Amino acid sequence: MATSEPTSPASATASAHALDRAVELLAGKRIAVLSGAGLSTDSGIPDYRGAGRVVRKPMTFQEFRADPAKRQRYWAGSHLGWRTFASARPNAGHQALAALERDGIVTGVVTQNVDGLHLRSGSRRVVEIHGSMDRAVCLTCGQVFSRADLATVLDRDNPWIDEPGSVQLQPDGDVEITDVERFRVPDCSVCGGVLKPDVVFFGEFVPAEKFREAVSIVAEADALLVVGSSLTVNSGVRLVDHAARRKHPVVIVNRGTTRSDPRAAVKIDAGTTETLEALAARLR
Repeated sequence: MATSEPTSPASATASAHALDRAVELLAGKRIAVLSGAGLSTDSGIPDYRGAGRVVRKPMTFQEFRADPAKRQRYWAGSHLGWRTFASARPNAGHQALAALERDGIVTGVVTQNVDGLHLRSGSRRVVEIHGSMDRAVCLTCGQVFSRADLATVLDRDNPWIDEPGSVQLQPDGDVEITDVERFRVPDCSVCGGVLKPDVVFFGEFVPAEKFREAVSIVAEADALLVVGSSLTVNSGVRLVDHAARRKHPVVIVNRGTTRSDPRAAVKIDAGTTETLEALAARLR
């Protein structure tokens, strides 16, 4: 679980003033939400770009598709990482957004996260623009598979995976597996093709239909609330730009700077969970 960072009296006062201003801007408006990894840290899912994190080079789609050895490495780490995703539970921040949607205040959530926690918290209109780890797709025939079902197959085919010392957890939730060459990678049971988690890799584009859905959520609202995203990925920046061009107020809640801070009417430099709880209490 994420731990709270020490807060100075001055920064606490600044956050309180920013929260007051955000409530003034958002009250009575239909709010679209864009969420990032910082929202899920309180559910035990690592923030890959947070302060102090080890910088890691992500595998690209081109590497995954072209190199069987890299697919072995990816699937071995992803299989163990899946256990963290599957056991994670929505936190109070997810639940606050779901409650605001039930009240008709939040009109939809666009998430950069692949953990499925918005849907599990009760949010109904959710666009997962980077996909979801709970599915895998065949790159040849397009057949979609449940990750839970695949995990059963992978456990059966790789019983050594839990041997003591066989894995070393990394700060970002990935693992390094020394025996990766003996890991048996799943194939498509329909056509024998290559399976890939149904998430957008580096080197891939967000599917056009998904991005259109995300733009619709932003366009139909009166304001945009960004929570837990550094807006490093261009898709998030483009959604902020869509809101700004429509003169919709943009409120950003994130520890540290983001690429779109100059576009924000209000920036709250604070944790997402406690801020969303406070916003929900005052907007409902």
